[in-house]
Amino acid sequence: MAQLQLTGDWYPTVVTLAIASILLGWSAYALSGSGVIRKLPLRRTALSAITTVYIVRGVAFVPAMAYFPGNSMPFWAVSSSICLLIGIVHLVGLRQSWARLSSGAA
Repeated sequence: MAQLQLTGDWYPTVVTLAIASILLGWSAYALSGSGVIRKLPLRRTALSAITTVYIVRGVAFVPAMAYFPGNSMPFWAVSSSICLLIGIVHLVGLRQSWARLSSGAA
């Protein structure tokens, strides 16, 4: 991706913006689940799905490696560890907030 960016290709910019947009949306749901911002639609379902994606990405990196052969093993180890850690933090928060999220309270 870095080499494509150096050549002026648009692809890395679009991919980075797409990933950043998704993570921004996920952050909004995390803040909504914690009560920092207003209640977002399908909050409990979305937080469950987001938590699942983080944990699956953190654990199932070996099958994903086949789809992205250019990435190094240190990349996979570090990024998978980060995703797993974020997923665990989300899971702990989701478990703590589960009853409140289902009741429709802030």
